[in-house]
Amino acid sequence: MTLDNGTATSQGPTAGAARTPGYAGTLAAACGAVFVAQVANALPASLNGLFQQDLNTHGSQLTWITAAFMIAVVCFEFTFGVLGDLFGRRRLVVAGTALVAAGSAVAALAPTVQVLWIGAALNGLGAGAMFPGSLTAITAVTRSMRERAHAVAVWSGFLSAGAAVSPLLGGMFAKVGSWRGSFWVLVGLALVSAVLTLALATESRAPKGRSIDIPGQITFAVGFVLVLYGAVEGPESGWTSLPVMLAFAVGACFLAGFVVVELGAASPIFDLTLFRNRAFTVSSVVAVVGMLAFLGACFATSMWLGPVQHQDPIRVAIPFLLLQGPAFVLIPVVSRLLHRVAASWLLTSGFVLMAIGCLMFARLDASDTGLAPFVVPALLIGIGFALTVSSVTAVALNSVPVHLAGMASATTNMLRDLGFALGPVVVGAVALSNAGSAFAANLSGADLPPDQLAAAHEIARAGGPIAVNSLPPGAPGSAAHGLALDALGSGFSTAYLVCAAAAALAAVLTAFGMGGIRSHRSAGTEAPASRSAGHGDRREPAPAP
Repeated sequence: MTLDNGTATSQGPTAGAARTPGYAGTLAAACGAVFVAQVANALPASLNGLFQQDLNTHGSQLTWITAAFMIAVVCFEFTFGVLGDLFGRRRLVVAGTALVAAGSAVAALAPTVQVLWIGAALNGLGAGAMFPGSLTAITAVTRSMRERAHAVAVWSGFLSAGAAVSPLLGGMFAKVGSWRGSFWVLVGLALVSAVLTLALATESRAPKGRSIDIPGQITFAVGFVLVLYGAVEGPESGWTSLPVMLAFAVGACFLAGFVVVELGAASPIFDLTLFRNRAFTVSSVVAVVGMLAFLGACFATSMWLGPVQHQDPIRVAIPFLLLQGPAFVLIPVVSRLLHRVAASWLLTSGFVLMAIGCLMFARLDASDTGLAPFVVPALLIGIGFALTVSSVTAVALNSVPVHLAGMASATTNMLRDLGFALGPVVVGAVALSNAGSAFAANLSGADLPPDQLAAAHEIARAGGPIAVNSLPPGAPGSAAHGLALDALGSGFSTAYLVCAAAAALAAVLTAFGMGGIRSHRSAGTEAPASRSAGHGDRREPAPAP
C-alpha cells in the first residue's frame, strides 16, 4: 500500500512483488533530471581552453568556473533535501531544472568570465536541488531494498552518462559554432526535464520532524566559501597576502562555529554523532580524499589539454569518455560485485587503480599533443572511479544501524561532493603555484631579447604562465612561450602526483581502517520501508549504493 504522500510502505519480504503506482514515471523523470544536472556539472571540462581564449581568463579564474558550481552544490545540498521533504520532491526537482535553465542562459550570454561564474553558480544551485530531490523521489516509490537497488543503479547510470556525454556535447558545438551553443542546448534539456518531471513524477514529501537549520546553513556556507576563496586565490595573489590570510582565518572561525551550532541543533543538517562510529568516520574521510583525487585528475586533464596544449575541444572530450564512461558501462558488474565482494575491498582496489592512473598521467610530456598516452591512465582512473563511487556509499551504509541509514547516506553524499569541490581547487592551487615558481626561475636565466623578457614578466605578473602560454606568435612576450609551457607541464605533473597520493591514502585508509569491523547488514539485506525518504529523517530506508 502507499500513504497519502505517495511513499511506499513494506508488508514483509514479498512487498516488492508489485510496484508502487507511478514508479516507472518517477524513475524516468529522476533519471532525466540527474542526467541534466551532471551535464551542467561536466560541460566546462572540454571548454576551458576556449574560455581562456575568448574571455581572456587566467588560471584562478578558470578554477572558479568549476568551483562555483560545486560550492553551490555542497553548501546547499542538505538544505535542499529538507525543502524537498517539506514541500515536495517533484517541486524541488522542477525548481532545480528552472535554475539550471536560467544559469545556462546566463553562461551562454556571458560577456566576461565573472558573468560565467554567476551562470555556473546558478547551475550548481539547480543541480544541488536536483541531486537529492530526484534520488529521494525514487526511494519514495520503491517498496524493498532490492527494488531500490535497481532504481538507484539506473539513476547512477544516467548520472555517469551525463558526465561522459557532456564534454563531447561541448566539443561538438564548439567545433561547429561557438561554445555558447552548448549552453543553449543545456537550456533546452533542462526545460524538457522540467516538463517530464511535471508529467511523469509522483509527488512525495515527509515533513514530520523536518526543519531548516538556518544557523548551520549560514555558518557552513560562509566558512566553506571563504576557505575555498583563499585556496583558489593563493597561488596568484600570494599565500601571505592580506585577503588570502583573512579568508582562511575568518573561514576557519565560521567552520568552527558550524561545528558548535550542529552539536546543539535540534534538526542538524550535519549529524556529527555519526562520527562516533569508526567505520563511518573512515569511509567519510575516504569519500572526501578519494573523490578529491578523481575530480582533481579530471580538472588537471581538462586544463592540460585546454589552456596548456590548446587542443581541439573534440579531442579534449575523448579522454573524458574514458574517465567517466566506465562508471556507466560497468554498473551491472559493480552491482553484482557489491553483493559478492566486501565493499571495502572494491573501494581499496578502485583507489589503487586511480593512484596508478594518476602516476602515469604525471609522466606526460606537455609538448606531446598525442592522445595515445592518455588512454591507459584514463581507463585505469575511470574503472577505479566506477568501483569506488558506489562502494563508498555501501561501506558507509553498512557501518551504521538501519535506523541511521538515511542520515548516513545524506552525509556520505555531501562529503563525496565536498571531495569533488576540493579537487579542482587543490589541483589549481598546486599546479599554478608550482608553474608560477618554475616560470619565474626559468625566465630569470633565459637568453631572450630585453623587450621580450620585460613583456613576459609583465604578462606573467598579471595572468601567470597560462597567459604567456596563450600569446600569439610575434606578440610581445611570445618568445617565452616554451618556458611557460614547460612550467605549466611541471606544475600539472606535480598536481597529478598530489592526486595519486590522495588516491593511495584513500586506499590505505580503507584497507587498514576497516580491519576488524563487522557490518550491520550486508549490501543485499532487505530494509523495511518507512514513511520518509528524506535526507535527514533517521527513520529513512537506506538508498542502495
